[in-house]
Amino acid sequence: MLAQTAGLEPVARLTCKRKTPDAALFVGSGKADEIRTLAQMHGVKEVLFDQALSPAQQRNLERHLQLPVNDRTMLILEIFAQRARSHEGKLQVELARLQYLSTRLVRRWSHLERQQGGIGMRGGPGETQIELDKRMIGDAIKRTRERLQKVKRQRATQRRQRERRDTFNISLVGYTNAGKSTLFNALVKARAYAADQLFATLDTTTRQLYLGEGAGSISLSDTVGFIRDLPHGLVDAFQATLQEAVDADLLLHVVDAANPGFPEQIAQVQLVLAEIGAADIPQLLVFNKLDAMAPEARPAQQQDTYELDGRPAPRIFVSARQGEGIAALRERLASMVMDASQPAMPPGQGLELPGPAV
Repeated sequence: MLAQTAGLEPVARLTCKRKTPDAALFVGSGKADEIRTLAQMHGVKEVLFDQALSPAQQRNLERHLQLPVNDRTMLILEIFAQRARSHEGKLQVELARLQYLSTRLVRRWSHLERQQGGIGMRGGPGETQIELDKRMIGDAIKRTRERLQKVKRQRATQRRQRERRDTFNISLVGYTNAGKSTLFNALVKARAYAADQLFATLDTTTRQLYLGEGAGSISLSDTVGFIRDLPHGLVDAFQATLQEAVDADLLLHVVDAANPGFPEQIAQVQLVLAEIGAADIPQLLVFNKLDAMAPEARPAQQQDTYELDGRPAPRIFVSARQGEGIAALRERLASMVMDASQPAMPPGQGLELPGPAV
């Protein structure tokens, strides 16, 4: 799915079981020969690994297979680069890409060596092109980080303004392609880009959602989707975007109910939330794509609870595309917002004191 999302056409798939990855080729020489034969049969132009490869493994595999080799991290970076639309999104992708490339500079520029100068010096190997490249990438990383810090400060100012207005903040989180943007559009009548593909949304979009007289208006944010083995460089680079989830009062955790692997996807989302410091924020599980579920698999109740990290969390079933359950979701959100906005009762109040003994 990642390869197809990046615009590639997968033609063959090979799996390998090992106790530990091979230090040189990741898969071992025999399996590498098998991959080369398979690649020649299909006339492929690139080989992808569904794991993160070290720079040395990638270099050795390219020499062995005589083909370009890319890993899962590079593939996700490529998709992010295609999807980024806002200035902030482009900066975040650029930072992650530069950090990835900085470890993969191969010494291919020895013919461009500089000679040491100076009177009485005989000349020898000086600063090579790879060292220049490292310095250029290091400078680019520094500049991009500084620009991202500026964006982060702007976001912090916007959040402070929302806090001054005492706005209740809700963030949509979930596995990629669970239907977050479709649900966002259904709730706030927005026109955020939504498609049946991985990482359709990279840039955070925030809109006001009116929930009725009691709850008033709240702030709803659509965020980037999570995926298993999300590269740490991307988590770091997207810290400014993910901060929306960290600062939320409530997380709408959107789940693809029609996907049989949804328990694993929920677990992956919980891992990323823990990593960014959002594990303790209250969650409402929204099991989406009710229309895509088989009739026998449809739930008996529209609302119930689901065990999340050993604790019961409220759950509601909806179909964002068909609009089924959206009204019930709005009512549930309104009641949760009103419950959260009620001031805590001072100690001793509301307690019935015992009357005089008879």
